[in-house]
Amino acid sequence: MSGARELAAAPNGDLFVGTSGSAVYIVQNAEGQAANPQVFADLGDSPAAGVALSLSAPNCALYVGTQFGVYRIPYEVGDTVARSAPAKIASVRPGGSSDHSTTSVAIANGVLYASVGSSCNACSETDPTRATIQQMNPDGSGMNPKAVHIRNAIALTVNPGTQTLWAGDAGQDYLPPGHPYEFFDGVTLHSGTADYGWPQCEENQRAYSPGANCSATVVPLVEFPAYETIIGAAFYPVNQSGAYAFPPAYRGGAFVAMHGSWHTDGSGKYIAPPRVAFVSMKGDAPATAVNWNDPTVQWSDFISGFQLPDGTTRIGRPTGVAVGPAGSLFVADDQTGDIYRIRP
Repeated sequence: MSGARELAAAPNGDLFVGTSGSAVYIVQNAEGQAANPQVFADLGDSPAAGVALSLSAPNCALYVGTQFGVYRIPYEVGDTVARSAPAKIASVRPGGSSDHSTTSVAIANGVLYASVGSSCNACSETDPTRATIQQMNPDGSGMNPKAVHIRNAIALTVNPGTQTLWAGDAGQDYLPPGHPYEFFDGVTLHSGTADYGWPQCEENQRAYSPGANCSATVVPLVEFPAYETIIGAAFYPVNQSGAYAFPPAYRGGAFVAMHGSWHTDGSGKYIAPPRVAFVSMKGDAPATAVNWNDPTVQWSDFISGFQLPDGTTRIGRPTGVAVGPAGSLFVADDQTGDIYRIRP
């Protein structure tokens, strides 16, 4: 399907797909003989990229993040079309659209989260929802920031073993070559409102603006090379069962989808290729600590080859990630419109 973005797997094996358009799709029986994608709901606001399922009564619902809102659609397992019109429960980007336009959503411990990217590469925001991760009640009430000065946290996911919210962030452009590193961090591990420092501070409280005080900014737990552009992530459950459950080495770890850079070197080759990486985890702690001199030590390639050896040809760009109830890993691709199903 065109512009496939974030994914959410239902307990019966159905798969919800947010898109760069205004519709959210469902792929029935994605763990078996997958049906053709069909529209589950049209939000009338694009991109409807973010999707998250809540199966805790009385808030059983599919949540969708669009450019200007967070929507709630009542859901019962087995629904193949929205049982009622999507209800807008929160507004984002009231200052209008510019630059980053997707809104990702996640729900953990009864709290709904929505990430809203910045309106620019590096600026002081006047819209209080931009460059933040907002938290709210499942009905959209009580919205307030959980994280600020976080440039574009497209990838939101929840560690099912701890209920910690994690976010992957895309750092700013035009800094010294190789910087800033891009990160994946446990947002709710930080008390109060987590300040990630953008645009003055990045990485290990490193100042990128003269005179900036970075002493109180968050130091992320997992680092990736600059310009990888983290789009989606999912933790693989520790106790995953089913016919397609992954081997023990993957249990509890995180799969992180990276879109690759639009930045090129002097020869016209892309600096950072699209890929899906695997981060070994022990609870909410990465198995390997950050090395601030080498942003490649904490993860390994799980899927590569999206960028051909010529450095300029790409045959795919991964986006959303989800784990199915029988253990399959799903990865969306917004360049091809495909969804890949990966099994041992």
